[in-house]
Amino acid sequence: MNVGITALATHLPEKRITNEDLSRTLDTSDEWIYTRTGIKQRFLAAEHESTSTLAIQATAKLAPEALSGVDLVIVATATPDAYFPSVAALVQDHFKLQAAAFDLSAACAGWAYALNVAAAQIQAGTSKKALVIGAETLSRITNWEDRTTAVLFGDGAGVAVLEEVPEPYGFKSFVWGTDGSGGKHLHSGATAKTLPSGEALHPYIVQNGREVFKFATRVIPEAILTATRKAGLNVEDLDRIVPHQANARIIEAAADRLKLDLGKFVVSLQEHANNSSATIPLALDYARRNNLLKKGDIIALAGFGGGLTWASAVLVWAY
Repeated sequence: MNVGITALATHLPEKRITNEDLSRTLDTSDEWIYTRTGIKQRFLAAEHESTSTLAIQATAKLAPEALSGVDLVIVATATPDAYFPSVAALVQDHFKLQAAAFDLSAACAGWAYALNVAAAQIQAGTSKKALVIGAETLSRITNWEDRTTAVLFGDGAGVAVLEEVPEPYGFKSFVWGTDGSGGKHLHSGATAKTLPSGEALHPYIVQNGREVFKFATRVIPEAILTATRKAGLNVEDLDRIVPHQANARIIEAAADRLKLDLGKFVVSLQEHANNSSATIPLALDYARRNNLLKKGDIIALAGFGGGLTWASAVLVWAY
């Protein structure tokens, strides 16, 4: 059975914060942020909004027929409304779906992880149609006085519908992995005060930018190459690569290591910054709206993030 994406929708909050806006409260500038990250702006949830409301607003943009028959809801998020109920349960209830629902936590690789899980459930016959959502309110765990992290993150949500598709469409391979020894380099605390290794946990996002950059520039090309070979293809066969939108320099380094034209990579972080689990669906939707995707294109997805986690998938675009 082939499983593919048959519908896609995204949502960003109304509140837009530009680099110039940040320069009024931080020792930074538009030039400093853009040249180091590729980011121009980000969107922040209003006080009355939450991860679940962003997920619901993205899902509401799907056509009614896309929701018909959904029996599985997976929400990838690092910023759930609460420990429980899950964001997925709130989405299920809002749309009155007859579905199993749960959240998945793999940070910025979360949406790619969730695609893998949903596709496997459909192929196993446990489910027939799934909503795979990436949704975040990273602004709630960002230290807005720390210019090394405050300039990077934004809020948003994206949702894909997964179901059976005919040949030659759908997912051709998945790869995923974790290196927990690197968790100290990118974390945000919750119920514990320290990691098992002894590093202190903090309520806000803490990032060792140099180590995360080294990790990302190594693991992303490796994951794309492995997934492509697993699909029986060469990287030259890829029409588009849609990576996690963390930093333009990471994407440029991945293109260089894979010896691919940077033009094959979808880059949308200038529009919405780093939205953790939501960036890949946001980038996919950006590509679709800008006519960068067409039916039959061979696409590689790649995510990496806290954990440290990574994941990649290769698929043939179905619509």
